[in-house]
Amino acid sequence: MPTETTAPVKNDAVRDSAFLRACRREPVPHTPVWFMRQAGRSLPEYRKVREGIGMLDSCTRPDLVAEITLQPVRRHRVDAAIYFSDIVVPLKAIGIDLDIKPGIGPVVEQPIRTRADLGRLRDLTPEDVSYVTEAIGMLTRELGPTPLIGFAGAPFTLASYLIEGGPSRTYENAKAMMYGDPELWADLLDRLAGITAAFLKVQIEAGASAVQLFDSWAGALAPADYRRSVLPASAKVFDAVAGYGVPRIHFGVGTGELLKPMAEAGADVVGVDWRVPMDEAARRVGPGKALQGNLDPTVLFAGTEAVETKAQEVLDAAAGLEGHIFNLGHGVMPSTDPDALTRLVEYVHTRTAR
Repeated sequence: MPTETTAPVKNDAVRDSAFLRACRREPVPHTPVWFMRQAGRSLPEYRKVREGIGMLDSCTRPDLVAEITLQPVRRHRVDAAIYFSDIVVPLKAIGIDLDIKPGIGPVVEQPIRTRADLGRLRDLTPEDVSYVTEAIGMLTRELGPTPLIGFAGAPFTLASYLIEGGPSRTYENAKAMMYGDPELWADLLDRLAGITAAFLKVQIEAGASAVQLFDSWAGALAPADYRRSVLPASAKVFDAVAGYGVPRIHFGVGTGELLKPMAEAGADVVGVDWRVPMDEAARRVGPGKALQGNLDPTVLFAGTEAVETKAQEVLDAAAGLEGHIFNLGHGVMPSTDPDALTRLVEYVHTRTAR
């Protein structure tokens, strides 16, 4: 366990926010709400400021990052902002030749397939991502009492992109390495854990009040494989930032069977996708953790009455939890009506006001 690490002191209003109180499993004035991908393509103001600017370029411009991060806070009155970036940003920052292709996602020019390829994954330094420090400094001044969530991609998901060369449905190359060359696999994930931890440390030291580790593709794994081949690297990331004392959130998609081992990796809050009810998720995770989730994002296309009905089901299932942060079970879909999100925030706040 690392020693206590110095980080910027958050003001009392941020420390006492509903979001951070829920992360700490303390009483809250209302159930806090934020949405994954809340700063993104569903907002017309986002599309306007991003016009003609590539995704990775957007992530390196502090003024643009700050503006995009703030947009959903202004519009939806969510209880937390999440730093606008992408999980491959630290890989790009250390020199990996990749780009985010519209309609495809991250594409790696030369995939990582051999031990010699590990040499391309050097350590990440704060200087590599100085734009992150600058953007978070701007944000913490603008956000006032609203907490800022930093984030990074988990080692397994980053490894999958690097090995496959881009998005995959089957992860055959990544799993082939995991099963066929477990030593190379372990070394790759260990190196990615160090890069990920360094990226999170930059965000925390700049002023992020919490962090979320996205293991987007971990649901492709059987529990035994996750425990043996993935959990150690994720635990290394969480342990590396434990000394800062900020809440750590762990989230993956299709991870209902992995909720217990994901909780064991060291997070304070476990994110739950829409496939498992919150009360059942709490049973699987076990005591001592807050939970985050878990409205199906597609419900937002069904009209206000249906949204409120399904949102209430989530709230009812989470009613007995020590700490609950309302979120979607995955990210906001690009064609979502922003007004539906605004109404959902208001509904959750009103229904849970204490």
